[in-house]
This record gives sequence, structure tokens and C-alpha cells, in this order.
Amino acid sequence: MRTAVTYEDGQIFQHFGRTEQFKIYDVEEGRVVSSQVAGTNGSGHGALAGILTALNVDTLICGGIGGGAQAALSAAGIRLYGGVSGGADEAVEALLKGALAYDADVHCDHHEHHGEGHTCSDHGCGGH
Repeated sequence: MRTAVTYEDGQIFQHFGRTEQFKIYDVEEGRVVSSQVAGTNGSGHGALAGILTALNVDTLICGGIGGGAQAALSAAGIRLYGGVSGGADEAVEALLKGALAYDADVHCDHHEHHGEGHTCSDHGCGGH
């Protein structure tokens, strides 16, 4: 299994489409055997599913995520665990133990409700 987490300063970045980094975890026999941080090279929203596919990721943990990105991940065969906050490493460990708290209906409507200058990380769109 190869799991990616939207990543910033050790935490789960709360807006999938604007993440600048993913932390990638290689998992074998139920434990993390290696990890690395990969940049998105300024890509956003729809292009991020392609980056994850190129990195051979099959599972994503993130905060808020819009419907278009969810559809792109689904089409790529990437399992989504959205609406998650906190430490990236801790979230992956919780996933491996079957104890990850996530929102199966997570949705970030940032294009519809955010005012000028607002970012999802201000309040964590994963809570919508």
C-alpha cells in the first residue's frame, strides 16, 4: 500500500486543491517502512490526482476536498479518507490500526462560500 497525506509542517494540510506537498508512506505488512515528502510543483486541483497516480499512490488522507477532485481520485482508483485533521504520521498510524476518524461525505465548497482572501486552512474545510 502507498498512502499520501496532504502535508504542511507535520500536519494534514486542510485544502487538497492547494496543497504544496504530499507526504508519501510506503506500507508493508501493516506498518510504515519508509516515507518521503513530494512537492506538487505548483499544480493544483485536478492535476493533483495525476501526480498521485504517477507516484503510485492508492490511498489519500486529506482535510477538505471538492467534488471534482473526489471524482478524479475515484477514476484513478485512489481510496479517499477526507475530513481528517491533525498530525500526518498519527493519521497514517490510525489508518493502519483501523481507527482513523474521517468523514465519508467530506466536501469543500470553497468556490461557493469563501470570501476574498479566505483559505480553507483558516478554519479547516474538512469540517464542512
